[in-house]
Formats: sequence, structure tokens, C-alpha cells
Amino acid sequence: MNIADLRKSYEKAELSESASHADPLKQFDQWLTEAIHSEVPEPNAMTLATVGSDLRPSTRVVLIKGYDAQGIVWYTNYASRKGQELAGNPFAALQFHWVELERVVRIEGVVEKVSAEESDEYFRSRPLDSRIGAWASPQSEVIESRTVLVANAAKYGAQFLLNPPRPPHWGGYRLKPDNWQFWQGRKSRLHDRLRYTAQSDGSWLRERLAP
Repeated sequence: MNIADLRKSYEKAELSESASHADPLKQFDQWLTEAIHSEVPEPNAMTLATVGSDLRPSTRVVLIKGYDAQGIVWYTNYASRKGQELAGNPFAALQFHWVELERVVRIEGVVEKVSAEESDEYFRSRPLDSRIGAWASPQSEVIESRTVLVANAAKYGAQFLLNPPRPPHWGGYRLKPDNWQFWQGRKSRLHDRLRYTAQSDGSWLRERLAP
């Protein structure tokens, strides 16, 4: 098998200016809802790209936990690599790829922490194991073995029992979009690609980009 010979013809749908929303948030809501109803694997998974002080980009997959006119929300360890990079450079990019629907959404903007109250509320909604895990994992740090995680989980489980508080190093981020792109695969690689750019008056400029 030659990997260069792997190809797919995209023919499931189209994306036109007349059939898309003028507000990118409404377009995103429509596509995410369709992805959920289509039962694609993990429709809430998104790739988060950040850039460190060394100007090297890094990516990882996180899960969207909320979205509205204020932005896109996810939760993580503030001391992780992504947390450290966002502390130094608050600009980031997100990408959703719904393979089965032949769709991609790209979102760029500035990132800020959500309020402590929002983080507390979401943390309380998590399963107990996940709440303990937030204490047990020194995310992005080198550890000797998995035994470290297991031992930490046992220690914090015994310490907090059924009511672990939110760790001070754990909470939410919100990306406030200033640029959206919606990509719909089309036949012959003539894909549909619409970009929305935030304007100073609060409106959005919608433009078609060549694929």
C-alpha cells in the first residue's frame, strides 16, 4: 500500500452563502447539533492549538463543555503545557473534524479563564473519579510510572471521600472567537469554505475562500 494513493471523494453535502447563517455561532450550533444527532464518534472533541514562548506550536484534543455568544468553553489543568502556553500567549485556535459528515470547523481568538464560580459549578457536575483524577494527575509533568497516578488517586480519594473540592490548579478557559471557518468537502477537491471575520461594529464579514 502506498499511503500517497489514499484518496476519498467528498460528496455528502454543500455549503453555500444563501444556505448558511450570517452569524457563525448559529452555523456552528447547527453543525454541532447535526453531528450529535448523526452519532459521529465524540462530536464534542476538538483540537486545541497553542504557541509557547519558544514559538513552537502544540496541539491536543480537548472536549467542548459549553458555547454561547461569549465563546467556546473547555476545562483542564492550568499547570499543564497548554495552560502555561496560554498564560504567556492567550491566542489559540480550535478545530472540529466530523469525518463522517465531511466537515471541519476552525475557530481562532483570544482565550481567558472562566470565572471561579463557573469552574466550581462544572467541577461539581463531574463524576467522582474525574474529580479525584484532577487532583491525582500532575498533568504534563514527567512521572516514574502509572503507579504514581494510582497512588495519588488513592491518597486523594481517602482524603476527600465523596466531596473533593476543585483544585486551585484546575478550571475553565473560554476562547472568544474573532475568526471562524466552515469547510464542507466537495467533489474534485473543489470544497466549500466560508470564513467569518469579526468587525468593529460587532457584525461578521462572511467570505468564500478558495479551497
